[in-house]
Amino acid sequence: MSVLTIAITGMNARADNPGPGVAVARCLVECGRDDIRLVGLGYDALEPGLYLGDLFDATYLLPWPSAGKDAYLAHLREIHAIEHVDAIIPCLDAEIPACIASGPELRAMGIRTFLPDQAGFAMRSKDRLPEAAEAAGVATPETRRISGPGFFHACIAEGWSYPLVVKGAFYDAAIVHTPQQGIAAFERLAAQWGHPVLAQKLVTGEEFNLCAVGDGEGGMLGAVMMKKRAVTDKGKGWAGVCIADEALHDAAARLIRTLKWRGPCEVEAIRDRAGTHHLIEINPRFPAWVYFTHGVGRNLPAALLDLMWGRAPSFAPARVGSMFIRYAHDVIVPMAGFEAVVTNGSHTFAGATP
Repeated sequence: MSVLTIAITGMNARADNPGPGVAVARCLVECGRDDIRLVGLGYDALEPGLYLGDLFDATYLLPWPSAGKDAYLAHLREIHAIEHVDAIIPCLDAEIPACIASGPELRAMGIRTFLPDQAGFAMRSKDRLPEAAEAAGVATPETRRISGPGFFHACIAEGWSYPLVVKGAFYDAAIVHTPQQGIAAFERLAAQWGHPVLAQKLVTGEEFNLCAVGDGEGGMLGAVMMKKRAVTDKGKGWAGVCIADEALHDAAARLIRTLKWRGPCEVEAIRDRAGTHHLIEINPRFPAWVYFTHGVGRNLPAALLDLMWGRAPSFAPARVGSMFIRYAHDVIVPMAGFEAVVTNGSHTFAGATP
């Protein structure tokens, strides 16, 4: 039997803002297939997913996305020469542009992906989200690119009010209540994530998320909807319940149809007191809570593999009313394993499939 090697990124697992990679790996390990092996790809030796031998046969460090496409490809070629990677699932927003741009080279190596094109990826970016929402007929809060800290004093005269939300280019957001807090958030997010930094009018209400896979032709496959029941300090879901919300489903379907989205995505929305869903973000990858899709009977990472190999995935109805609660887990790491990642940039686990 031929075994497929699937590379997965996003090995970080900070409790307040975990990466999706470990959850994606859990989905694939538990999907019932015995013809796949997993390789984990991370960016820092302290990312705990790099040491999970129950999920991965081997793990490797990559250069940070800021190093550019050439560095990304060079390291992937080295890993591919050892592991013979058949497909890669990128799980972090910042690395997806390099993965999209590297499509021809990856295909030449025999590495499959299932990602949007550059135009579709750019259209869902935070600074262009109002444009995408308008085209799809979906409500979204007014959003402004901030060129400097002066905005936070001038915005009142322009019809804004506090509190408002300040967002980084790729990750992170802060609710600010004064111009001074806004300036501090602007400077922190610009230093960490670069420009643009965005300001968004605050919408209050209940938080909902939808995870699905776009087929690239306008179809939305396998949608799982979740209502947040507990969040971290960064607003990430710590507990949630599977729901059926027709209005949210229809809004997300219109967005994916408008973008002709290809690949995993997460739609974040807030439902106000009037019952209107306001689009907050479209994330271009699986969310950290993606293991919940397996838990409710719709294993979306497994469905993604079907699409990569030209098969149409099938879905049972999601088990509405199921709940997830996240917990922190200590990973016990032999010092030799940590030293291997630090010194060699890789770690192979005993008993791994060759």
